[in-house]
Amino acid sequence: MQRISLDALARQQMELAATHSGRAADTVVGGHERVLRQTVIGLIEGAELAEHENPGEATVLVLHGRVRMSSREQSWEGRAGDLLKVPDARHSLLALTDSAVLLTVAKLP
Repeated sequence: MQRISLDALARQQMELAATHSGRAADTVVGGHERVLRQTVIGLIEGAELAEHENPGEATVLVLHGRVRMSSREQSWEGRAGDLLKVPDARHSLLALTDSAVLLTVAKLP
């Protein structure tokens, strides 16, 4: 069994995001070859994961900060502790403040 501190990973990814392109990510469980994948993503204020397809069933847990997920003409805001269900459609994620999220994806077969 392995214990992972999401708080520590969130801080680390936010620090890396500040010194890179405004975002940084680390997959902590699974990967592209697995059904389940969990990734901690750090985003500085204003950074965005541009519109993209939903790769499978997915959620975004906001670990720190505030984000906006948008799909077509709908949007949802989340803050620390909120769990956002990723829509089954093209969507984007914008950091309204310096933020860290845990993206969980279960890829569809």
